Amino acid sequence: MASPDIFDRAARRHRRDRAAGGYAGHDFLRAAMIEGIADRLDVVKRDFSDVLDLGCFDASFVPPAGTRVARFDPGFAFARAAGGVQGDEDRLPFADGAFDLVVAAGTLDSVGDLPGALTLLRRTLRPDGLFLGAFVGGNSLSTLRAVLREAEGERPVARLHPQVDLRSAGDLLVRAGLTLPVADSETLTVRYGAFGRLLDDLRGMAGSNVLATRHALRRDVLARAAAAFAARAAPDGRTAERFDLIFLTGWSPSPDQPQPARRGSAGTSLAAALRPTQASSDPG
Repeated sequence: MASPDIFDRAARRHRRDRAAGGYAGHDFLRAAMIEGIADRLDVVKRDFSDVLDLGCFDASFVPPAGTRVARFDPGFAFARAAGGVQGDEDRLPFADGAFDLVVAAGTLDSVGDLPGALTLLRRTLRPDGLFLGAFVGGNSLSTLRAVLREAEGERPVARLHPQVDLRSAGDLLVRAGLTLPVADSETLTVRYGAFGRLLDDLRGMAGSNVLATRHALRRDVLARAAAAFAARAAPDGRTAERFDLIFLTGWSPSPDQPQPARRGSAGTSLAAALRPTQASSDPG
């Protein structure tokens, strides 16, 4: 039996549609993800022909020159503006082997079935096709989580979804059947002059609560959270918030890829390699 979805798919679409009009004013996290993906793509010495921009937002990802690109987004407004397809990442409508490059920047952290989405993504890749992804994870929004716990006292409720950490991200690549997996992270610190400005950014980037079980935030709780946020400010009046950007790289399996050495095939044992060398004396 399938496990229950912790995310509300309808709310996720609604949040994205609400954010679409003013997204350019709150796109700094995805801009950093796109820059990181572009840097990783620059070192890949091969040509691509068909690209999938998965979670395309405002279609700001620029595919390699000469490629065909398909845009896909969970929100109707973003998908329509990009001339793309609307849908969920764990229910991809594309044929197996349709692409040789898939880029996913900014949406995978709120997918109901992330392992399933990565498996479907791998199936859309041709042999030796490349996946490059990025999302917010790790210890992101640690200040927001802390002030909400403080404001709600002894009866806190979940207002932010669980984050995928770096190690789990790498494990997910392996589980999905992607080869040569690499997961790494970059931390971005943003300093806010007011608690409301952080909440505005989260709404504006479609990053607010889409958990299936949500609870209204009372005004008294909001006021205590704002006060706790301000109490953490530096002398200049600004409070730091943390965003960990998790980057993923993986390849669709292919016989042409480098293979790990067969176990036991090394010419020198590890023990011998680590043994201290004996100093030789010169009698002359």
